[in-house]
Amino acid sequence: MIKKIDITNPGISKEVLNIQIPSYKIEAEIIDFYDIPPLKDTVQSLQQSGETFFGYYLNDELCGVISIKTDDRIIDIHRLMVHPDHFRKGIAKKLLKFVEGGNKEKSATIIVSTGTKNTPAIDFYLKMDFSKTEEKSVSEGLSLTSFKKEI
Repeated sequence: MIKKIDITNPGISKEVLNIQIPSYKIEAEIIDFYDIPPLKDTVQSLQQSGETFFGYYLNDELCGVISIKTDDRIIDIHRLMVHPDHFRKGIAKKLLKFVEGGNKEKSATIIVSTGTKNTPAIDFYLKMDFSKTEEKSVSEGLSLTSFKKEI
């Protein structure tokens, strides 16, 4: 089940961090860059992010999270993460489809970025019909690839 979650609730923010930290540690290993911002988040920084969070629950356990910011008809995915214990179960796809489905009545563009070396994420977005729009170096050792999809 997917539902909107109240990130301002400290308990829920802690649950989200319990998914975010192990998930982004895997990404850090894949891209060989360990100074990524999601690994520095705290309960307070999540609460102040200004993002809208949706959680995927399996038997009342939060297993995956997507967060977005919307501006006019742009949906900017800030986080899409699944706890490593739940990789390869289709949770990321379900969360993405949920966000897409919530905007079917009006045309919109979804944008997202990931580490250029994060091959599993790159392959995922391409498989989900996103188009690569840009690749840019953001610091020594870190490059990001951006994608968009019209819905």
